[in-house]
Amino acid sequence: MSNLIDIQSQIEKLQKQASDIKTREFDKTVQDILAKMHAFGITVKDLQPGKRRGTKGKPAAKVAKAAGGKRKTAGKSGQVVAAKYRGPNGETWSGRGLAPRWLASLIATGKTKEDFAIKAP
Repeated sequence: MSNLIDIQSQIEKLQKQASDIKTREFDKTVQDILAKMHAFGITVKDLQPGKRRGTKGKPAAKVAKAAGGKRKTAGKSGQVVAAKYRGPNGETWSGRGLAPRWLASLIATGKTKEDFAIKAP
C-alpha cells in the first residue's frame, strides 16, 4: 500500500514540476512568437483561418475566382480513382493517401489490406 502512496506522491510532485516549467516557458515562448511575427510582419489577422496574406482579406475561393476561376494544382490531383478496397459495411478506399479509419482498425485486429481488395472482373 505504501508503494501506491509513494507513487501518487511522486505523480503529484511531477505534475507540480511540469506546471512550473510550463509557466516559466510560456512567457519565453510567447516572446519568441512575437519576435517572429514582428520579423515577418505577421499580424493576428494573418493567423485567422481563411485569410491569406496579400489577398486584402478575401477568402481563398474569391481569390481563385478573381484570378480566372482556375486554381493551380500539382499533377493529377482531383481526379477520381476507382476503389481498390471495400470494407465489410460497403466502405471503399482507392488505396491513395492515408488508410481510412475503418481499414486501419481492421488491420489492427490482425487482418491485412489484401483481405479487403476488390477483385478485378
